[in-house]
Amino acid sequence: MLSTIHDAQAYGRLELADSPSPDIDVQLLLCFVLECSPVRLMTASEASLTEPQWQQFASLIERRKQGEPVAHIIGTRGFWSLDLAVDASTLIPRPDTELLVSLALGKLKPGMCIVDLGTGTGAIALSLAAERSDINVIATDLQPAAIRLAERNRQSHDLSNVSLVQMAWLGGFQSQAFDLIVSNPPYIESSDPHLAQGDVRFEPLTALVSGDDGLDDIRQIVSQARRCLKPGGWLLVEHGYDQSEHVQNLFAEAGFEQITAHQDFGGQDRAVMGQLGAFTN
Repeated sequence: MLSTIHDAQAYGRLELADSPSPDIDVQLLLCFVLECSPVRLMTASEASLTEPQWQQFASLIERRKQGEPVAHIIGTRGFWSLDLAVDASTLIPRPDTELLVSLALGKLKPGMCIVDLGTGTGAIALSLAAERSDINVIATDLQPAAIRLAERNRQSHDLSNVSLVQMAWLGGFQSQAFDLIVSNPPYIESSDPHLAQGDVRFEPLTALVSGDDGLDDIRQIVSQARRCLKPGGWLLVEHGYDQSEHVQNLFAEAGFEQITAHQDFGGQDRAVMGQLGAFTN
């Protein structure tokens, strides 16, 4: 007798009982196997899986049970309004990072030139470009594999107002090149025990760790942003939940004004934004 969608859901939840998100994990994996929307899981719960579908689902559940991220298993992750290809070459986009998109959109005007540093999958850059066809976005990453992945995502969404450049932060750009700089850089301390837990075990350390206090890359970005921002331009960076005060101080020491701290959707400190003074450069 063939198993039903209901049976598969019950099996998956039982097997992933120790997962932090068993319900959503099961939903995503089952929809991937059945090539369906979540609605079908509710409206056709008594529909049967074929034997190959059941075997594939059980195999994916076992991979998730071993800790492999769902995004790596199915190869995609939703972010903002986009479906993005994901692989092990860079970070899996997190919902908290959508805060950067929301904040950046509030500062954009037609004709602006924006740069997204450490773009990874291209999540921030592509989301901004999709929302505003009247701006130009440059996305950078030091890792060639990340650039290839971001380019794949750019092409899949046909976003012609995005350019990709392999580069370490802002080192290769001219002075006063940008109206807004945005980045979700590495910001985890090298000794942080969370590096051995959850999905981050499957993500590259180069995209996660930034020195003993987690702020090495943010220091470099803030310093370089003084040169590369136009007078009155904005810098926006994501940081760790306990780093807001330190990041605000870095902004202030570099001469930024209108410095504001912002919380993510879970209420944790997550981003700092500041404006370069009109006469700072």
